[in-house]
Amino acid sequence: MRSGFLVIDKDQDFTSHDVVALARKSLKEKRIGHAGTLDPMATGVLVLGVGHATRLLSFITDGSKTYLAKIRLGSATNTDDAQGEIISVAQPEKIATITDLQITDELAKRTGDILQRPSSVSAIKVDGVRSYKRVRDGEAVELEARPVHISSQKILKISRADDFVDVEIEVTCSAGTYIRAIARDLGDVLNVGGHLTQLRRTHVGTFTIDNSITSTELKNGKEPKVMQLVDAVRSLFRVREINDDEEIAIFHGRAINENSENVNSDRHAAINSVGEVIAILEPRDGRLHPSIVFPRDAAK
Repeated sequence: MRSGFLVIDKDQDFTSHDVVALARKSLKEKRIGHAGTLDPMATGVLVLGVGHATRLLSFITDGSKTYLAKIRLGSATNTDDAQGEIISVAQPEKIATITDLQITDELAKRTGDILQRPSSVSAIKVDGVRSYKRVRDGEAVELEARPVHISSQKILKISRADDFVDVEIEVTCSAGTYIRAIARDLGDVLNVGGHLTQLRRTHVGTFTIDNSITSTELKNGKEPKVMQLVDAVRSLFRVREINDDEEIAIFHGRAINENSENVNSDRHAAINSVGEVIAILEPRDGRLHPSIVFPRDAAK
């Protein structure tokens, strides 16, 4: 079984499920999953786990992400993005009063640890039913705010017209952050409404657009290059090189000693003397305990 990661530059109008299906067909491998959904209107990095690497997808999903986004101030939609129906439009006179400094200040206030209310058309479940399905069925849904971390919001460009202001930003944020909600909240606090018109994900943890393949290329039959498991784990975890005795211990589920002076809170990838990935180790009580052990056919 081939195991590793595939970085897709998802084109617009492809769903994340579409991309997974294309990869399964191309690689002739059923065991493929993705590390975080991208909406159909969004483009950019979608990381796929292949084979045994699917067991590591949660570590990638939980990591930070970077986006390029365009926010339109002056109108709001029922989905907080350009795919929804317009539900309010501000008067041009009101839009004209918005200054660049106001935009900068309000985004700065929403940087760091904040509480963010997810969009009602998100995939979050409410009593077992996804919120977007409830909205489609005509329900009015308002989700509770939840903690997220926004590391930075950098304004790249502000463009003006009579009836709108477009704000292009680069956002680095934690998992669970909704860029649509950033657009909505900026419009709300400025009293003109706002929604997301463009979104491109440029980074998922250590994975970038570099050496990716587009979803259109994948659909057209271009052969994707799968990043080997050992190369991926070196970028995701601290490396613990192990000897033969430690390898045997890990395969039997036993903890091993840390070989440095300090054991920190980081997970480690156990790599044996011939460069094979054996396991992911969790530090606990001064030792490294195997939490994920890979079968030998996945080691490389």
